[in-house]
Amino acid sequence: QVQLVESGGGLVQAGGSLRLSCAASGRTFSSYAMGWFRQTPGKDREFVAAISESGSGTYYASSAKGRFTISRDNAKNTMYLQMNSLKPEDTAVYYCAARKVPRALWNPSYDYWGQGTQVTVSS
Repeated sequence: QVQLVESGGGLVQAGGSLRLSCAASGRTFSSYAMGWFRQTPGKDREFVAAISESGSGTYYASSAKGRFTISRDNAKNTMYLQMNSLKPEDTAVYYCAARKVPRALWNPSYDYWGQGTQVTVSS
């Protein structure tokens, strides 16, 4: 069992930055691939970025590439999403997720999910 808690969301102006954190419980954090997804009302959950168990592999949606950076610190059981050059269309609830089988990380078929953190980007 893995419990995930996101933090770091908030209100920011367009062009600004935010750093999201995802704190995981348990001793097996380093055995899970991790991902960030986002969702707006009435839409499906959208892949943002993912990272392999060791952190050596990172994957991004085209909308995030070049602006967002995913990372993890296995010693601290924490994953991060550094978001720069934010745009109003980045406004969403951001979720972190953990997946035991590190395949198709863009697919929202993850094993565990956090409760989400709201990111609002004003124009």
